[in-house]
Amino acid sequence: MNWRTTLVLAAIALAVFAYFRFFELKHPSTEEAKRQAQNVVKFDRTKIDGVIIQNGDEKIEIRRRDNKWRLETPIKDQVDSSLIENLFSDLESWQKDATISAKEIDADKSKLNEYGLNKPKLKLKLIGQDRPPEILFGKDGALEGKMYVRLGDSKETFLAGQSIKKDIDKKPEEFRDRKLTDLNTAQVSRLVLKTPAGEMELQKKSDHWDIMKPLRARANEQKVGDLIAQVTSARIQQFVADDRGDLNAYGLAQPRGSVTLFGPEEKKDQKVEIGGSIKVFGQEDKGQVLQIGAVPQKEKDQVYVRFAPRGFVYTLPKRIDEILNTKPDDLRDHHLVRIDTNVLDRITIDAPGKGKTVLARNGDDWTIASRKNTPANSGQVRRFIDTLQNEQVTRFVEDVASNLPKYGLDKPQLQLTFSSFASENTAETRAGEQAFATVAFGKVDGDNVYVRLADEPFVVAVRRTLLDQISTDPLQWQEMSIFKVKPEQIHRLSVVTKHEATLARDAKGEWSWVAGGGPINQTNLQSLLNMLSNLRAVRWVGPTIPQHGFDKPQLAISFTTSPDDKISHRLFVGSAAGDGTWFAHVDEREGTFIINDSDFNVLRLPLAISPGSPPAPAAASAKASPVPSASASPVSSPPR
Repeated sequence: MNWRTTLVLAAIALAVFAYFRFFELKHPSTEEAKRQAQNVVKFDRTKIDGVIIQNGDEKIEIRRRDNKWRLETPIKDQVDSSLIENLFSDLESWQKDATISAKEIDADKSKLNEYGLNKPKLKLKLIGQDRPPEILFGKDGALEGKMYVRLGDSKETFLAGQSIKKDIDKKPEEFRDRKLTDLNTAQVSRLVLKTPAGEMELQKKSDHWDIMKPLRARANEQKVGDLIAQVTSARIQQFVADDRGDLNAYGLAQPRGSVTLFGPEEKKDQKVEIGGSIKVFGQEDKGQVLQIGAVPQKEKDQVYVRFAPRGFVYTLPKRIDEILNTKPDDLRDHHLVRIDTNVLDRITIDAPGKGKTVLARNGDDWTIASRKNTPANSGQVRRFIDTLQNEQVTRFVEDVASNLPKYGLDKPQLQLTFSSFASENTAETRAGEQAFATVAFGKVDGDNVYVRLADEPFVVAVRRTLLDQISTDPLQWQEMSIFKVKPEQIHRLSVVTKHEATLARDAKGEWSWVAGGGPINQTNLQSLLNMLSNLRAVRWVGPTIPQHGFDKPQLAISFTTSPDDKISHRLFVGSAAGDGTWFAHVDEREGTFIINDSDFNVLRLPLAISPGSPPAPAAASAKASPVPSASASPVSSPPR
């Protein structure tokens, strides 16, 4: 067999496999076909747009409109769609347990009466394309949970489960949706609240809520969401009457307040009015009004309400009244400032007389842009941002900042500016820095300090300690890592305390004395190298001053990180800073930082094994040159 024949046979086999696979997918298995043959009805629920239930003299008609199920007869209202979907699911799996043929029925005319199917009380009709025949429901069968049913176009009678009867044998009000509105909390983009205290308007902008009336201020996201949820999640307790009669009987003629909810689309705005008069202006107001009235005499935990979009009087749990107690301050955001970290690129700290410190984002890290983009302590910057975002005002002082000098805000002692930065013009942004939040700090008043945001008209007070946490010295924003080297990169090392000890590494990586002598303490040497490469400041103090003790340092360490010894670094440890810490300074960084006592003790470990001490392990020993110990040398001071 040549390769052409093999290829043809393979193609035929593949085609046969594809055909049978297609056939399996399109046609049910024998077992599945048998199961489907036992279904009472067959239909496609996506093509059904109506359900009619005839229960004695009462007719219930439900229609699908705009993908929502609505009750049309005997009353008009929205329907609990889960009941209809559950009915369809039960119909799809409804099986015949036994079949009584039309021949048997014709042979005994009394059979239909016996089964309750001659003039059945309960009937179900589905409306739509390819709808099944009308279903007639008879009496219960002798077997528990079974009943007699017949299709309208057939004399055959089936014995089937009672699940469908339970789905439809209901009063009209049992089909009504007990959820007040199908608008959910996330869809609301604007609301107007009217209470005895006045009118409030709130609007959602870029996923944040703002108060627009009676003052312009940031709103508390959680509290606004909770308020909206009280309406969108409200559950109807009782269906009382339609709303075209005398509303005085329910206390709904005297409105007490309102909340108007607007959805994402103007044409689908929803207005919910609590105890308020109904006013419709043009096409914008769809009249979705909720009015709160009196408390029923028997159900003291409920309250009469009227919801205009559904045109009925209901009762809701009485806690809906809580909406009417809402005041503007209840919904105000008590956070000092709202910072969008997604667009934050620059933080400018401006203290008059001290210059500006500009912190700039560099990927996930931060630099000090005002000091030639020196690496900043990125963790400290992020903690600073978190602190400001979580800071709560202690008091709203004035809603209109008309007297700035009174609070020291005409000439603030400190100003923070948060901005985004674009390197070039785009369709969304202009090149350069664009400030989006500015916080000015004024006078200190006891434990508080007065603050004002540039784009907000009011004065607030915050903790004075917040002001103390904002460093105006750029040196204090430097990164904590002092040297960025690896232990194996250090080529030459000199440690000066009372004496000088200098070692160098040869081409094989072995250390030998340049100044000093005796066996090298390999353990101490490695600890010192590790400490230098991982040295971190406890904090930065600020500019170096004489009190830091660098004129007579306790310790001076110099080392190189290249075989030619041209790349050098120097570390000086000055006087004690208190609480087990020491002042330290390095040549390549400005300012003084703090190291702890344990780090200082490692840095001054002796590098030679003293007489009487056990020798270093042979495997870790370095070849030492017989260089005599250098005479005591003074510790050289850093350049001033």
